[in-house]
Amino acid sequence: MKKLFLIVMLCITYISSAQTLGYNDLGVLLSKDNINGTARYNAMSGAFGSLGGDLSAIEINPAGAAVFLKSEFSISLDVRNKETNTSFYNTSEITENDYSNVSQAGGVFVLNTRHNSGWSNLALAVNYSMTNDFEDLWIAKGNSGYAPITDLYDSDPVVYINSDGQYFENFTDGRNNKYTFTLASKYNDNMYVGASITTYDLEYFQSVLLEEYNNDGNGNTFDISQTQELLTYGDGYSFNIGFISKPSDEIRFGLAYQSPIWYTLSEEFIEFDVNLIENDQITDSDFSGTSGFDYKLRTPSKLTGSFSYIFDRQGLISLDYTYKNYSNTKLSNANFTEENKVFNSDLESTGQLRLGTEWRFDDLSVRGGYHFEKSPYKSALDSDTIEGFSLGAGFKFRGGKLDVSYQKTTNTSAYNFYPQDNNVNSTELDIDNSKITATLVLNI
Repeated sequence: MKKLFLIVMLCITYISSAQTLGYNDLGVLLSKDNINGTARYNAMSGAFGSLGGDLSAIEINPAGAAVFLKSEFSISLDVRNKETNTSFYNTSEITENDYSNVSQAGGVFVLNTRHNSGWSNLALAVNYSMTNDFEDLWIAKGNSGYAPITDLYDSDPVVYINSDGQYFENFTDGRNNKYTFTLASKYNDNMYVGASITTYDLEYFQSVLLEEYNNDGNGNTFDISQTQELLTYGDGYSFNIGFISKPSDEIRFGLAYQSPIWYTLSEEFIEFDVNLIENDQITDSDFSGTSGFDYKLRTPSKLTGSFSYIFDRQGLISLDYTYKNYSNTKLSNANFTEENKVFNSDLESTGQLRLGTEWRFDDLSVRGGYHFEKSPYKSALDSDTIEGFSLGAGFKFRGGKLDVSYQKTTNTSAYNFYPQDNNVNSTELDIDNSKITATLVLNI
């Protein structure tokens, strides 16, 4: 067998296509918004664009900060369960994991500034929230009957024509944190306006393991174990403006615009770490080393329209619709001509619908919600749409309140571990997410 360093240059084109996420999929991942916030916000599936009065709500529409009647502080903890059922050539594998985080913390300070101009209730808010928690692990097993990596590395006269199967392992870690600074005010008790600036602190790590098992039909085996790792980190910023109109005590309308997020990112990429095992003996190994790269990413902007109806302070229903054109995603600071063409050709605009309700019984409140978001990929299946429901309750006590919520979402997806080989199908994923959030709110 030839030594690995003699064929590295032949393999580099294939390997650099990476079983880790490519730039296009990473761009979509960093452009998505999850419903992560206070328990009240989560319980109503984030349908707060025309309601305000919640620290997570002002991230959708900053005008909502002026709805607060008094200053308060809140902190939220959540426990998340993710179950991933993978299917690869009629072989299924279920992976289930639990994670916990401090998902939100912040405060709003209300100043009564009423005077002859009609402006009142100047609100200043600072809020931390977790846009995305990347921590995850899933595996897939199966036998495609074809082994592309073995074809690349095997140079012996022996032909390993029989595939005994493949094993995939995908581990991700990190999070995208955001810090929102908001200024809002109320005019004549029927109009709320606000603006905010948000900064982002991002770290995303992915490690993938791909193994192939093969034999020649005469008792000889040839196995390959290949690992790739990707670390992406950086920061970003965006701004948000919005207003809420209250034409009557029962009806509220909201409209908010969030700018693109401008990210400045760096990556460290381990191209391959390979072990070759022939007849159960390691015959060769190689390590590519770590390469670094800096680039910029601009996510699409979004526009959110909202409506809510208040039932005489006893209950409410609220509806948000968000429009976002994912084809406007753009990479820069290097030659990303082909990747930007893919954004334009493969992605489209999507709508996200959020519906929430809340009913009050003295100091007890009960809540519920529903939401869905269509996949931005033009070729996506209907089942790739993220769909879910939420439930929750809150108890008010002197000096504050305690809220809890439960969320459930489902969707399907696909992951291709052989991005440049059409002979092997993608791994199909059936994803089930559930999360419990508890929030303590204190009046200050």
